[in-house]
Amino acid sequence: MNPRNIPFLTAAHIDCLTLANNHILDWGYSGLKETLETLEKANLKAAGAGRNLKEAEAPAVMEVKGKGRVIVFSFGSTTSGIPFDWAASKGKPGLNLLGELSPSSVRKIGEKVLAVKKRGDLVVASIHWGGNWGYGIPPAQTEFTHGLIDVAGVDVVHGHSSHHVKAVEVYQGKLILYGCGDFLNDYEGISGYEDFRGDLALMYFPSLDPSTGEVVSLAMTPLQIQRFRLNRASRADAEWLRDILNREGEKFGTRVRLEPDHTLSLLWD
Repeated sequence: MNPRNIPFLTAAHIDCLTLANNHILDWGYSGLKETLETLEKANLKAAGAGRNLKEAEAPAVMEVKGKGRVIVFSFGSTTSGIPFDWAASKGKPGLNLLGELSPSSVRKIGEKVLAVKKRGDLVVASIHWGGNWGYGIPPAQTEFTHGLIDVAGVDVVHGHSSHHVKAVEVYQGKLILYGCGDFLNDYEGISGYEDFRGDLALMYFPSLDPSTGEVVSLAMTPLQIQRFRLNRASRADAEWLRDILNREGEKFGTRVRLEPDHTLSLLWD
């Protein structure tokens, strides 16, 4: 969007933006450069894209007063439609593009995490992967996320690309969001996928134990996108989201409870 819209992000007190996705180069390398400069001028931290590979791979590091740091790594996958040639290199701008979802990729990420993570830090791996529609989660994604937690020292996996919410897993005490859906978009009126209810969004509020990185609770606030605005979802829509998350989370041992205030709470085995 036009850089003059940056107050939209600063007014919302956004701390960090992840840029490794299949639209970051829609306006070419000059558009990417403008994006990076605009965020820097607004003192907004970003990860996942840069003027070279070193910048694209660098995480965003945020201090949480009295607690420690939150470290965010941003990755893109070709499974979300990112072209191979959008990958940053030593002398070329671009994004932090994953290779195959393999043990080798996990080990490389682990080296990056080990180089920056200190005691009390929480590490988030934000990954743009998979298609826009459909609830299926390929075994390769599950194996990869488990590897990030077991081997690479990641505490939260933040998955996105799907235009609707997908399953949530708690693995070894760590939170995995396979697909968070869209928070705000301009797709209203596009037909063909109404059954997925892409107009419904969730705000995710995880609480983590800073000493272990394990999730203590996850509250989710249901919203509905209408005319480029976010509105509180109706109880019926909150119930619909609850049922979807329960259906998709069953194979992962997670379920969701609808609270009296229409928020959703995650439960797990």
